[in-house]
Amino acid sequence: MSDLCVGVTGPTGEIGRSLVRALDRSDEVGRIIGMARSPFDPKSEGLTKVEYREGDILDRAAMNALAADVDVLVHLAFIIFADRGESRRINLQGSRNVFEAAFEAGLQRLVYASSVAAYGFHDDNPDWLTEDIEPRGSDEHHYSAQKAEVEELLANLASAIGGETDIYIFRPCIVAGPQALMLIRKIPYVSIGRKLPDTARKVVGALPLLRPVLPDPGVPFQLIHHDDVASAMLAGVLGSGQPGPYNLAADGEVTITDLAQALGWYSVPISELLLDATAKVVSTLPLMPVEAHWINALTVPVLADCDRAKSQLNWSPVHDSLETLSATVAAARAQGLLSVKEKSFANQ
Repeated sequence: MSDLCVGVTGPTGEIGRSLVRALDRSDEVGRIIGMARSPFDPKSEGLTKVEYREGDILDRAAMNALAADVDVLVHLAFIIFADRGESRRINLQGSRNVFEAAFEAGLQRLVYASSVAAYGFHDDNPDWLTEDIEPRGSDEHHYSAQKAEVEELLANLASAIGGETDIYIFRPCIVAGPQALMLIRKIPYVSIGRKLPDTARKVVGALPLLRPVLPDPGVPFQLIHHDDVASAMLAGVLGSGQPGPYNLAADGEVTITDLAQALGWYSVPISELLLDATAKVVSTLPLMPVEAHWINALTVPVLADCDRAKSQLNWSPVHDSLETLSATVAAARAQGLLSVKEKSFANQ
């Protein structure tokens, strides 16, 4: 089976880089084709089986050509921080192109990276989300809504033209680690602090937006190391377990207080009612930065039960949530991502 050829859209993203390394190490994979809009050099990263192919998921001909050359297709390409119109065009139409190309080529397997956010941030969610719960997204959170919509699109296309292609869907929680620093770059309340319009400042004036102090509503959340996501997805690429959806999260949960402590900052408790009111106002404000809508992600717990991945795929995360957080913060500090914010806060 060492001649298995795997195509990957979005190979340079935070999950993509870890996945192509895992694929490159696998004795069961003979060739990997990474398709991206911007050039990358696999050899400079020590990858011996990975080939770069320029292409865009919005280009159906490019997707058809990629699907024609591979046995398994992994779809990672997905835009996160963009306005609703642009993100919808790229994420929905681009994903349609990927899925249709895979099904029409009759590939062995299609692996799609969804998100735990697809379940939505709803008050009536159960304490622990399992894969038999229908993803219904949250309309006020573009990423959540579109992840759910793409899963629905995939199900419809699979029913119509899927044939015998096995489908694996992975729903990771927040991906972090030394090579996945979006958690730090896009910390809610901090990254948007200087961009809030005056009307929003009146509502959230009680929050310490412009200081190295993070408001903590006490809502737990999960992290997962990018390498642990890659090991689970590799199992799907190789056809382990049963096709279908799989939640992915590290063991343990963290809070904003844990994040603040890892950063060496402060945290203050905040009422969930105030946070919820802030999220509702922010979601309706025009011309708000897209990052602001992630405030909604902290209004209710969204905790994924990962028993299915552990039992079906024989998968177990190597890193727990606190270890992943520590490694992420250390890498961000080493790259100077925090010093700029900390100095700017000190000067205010």
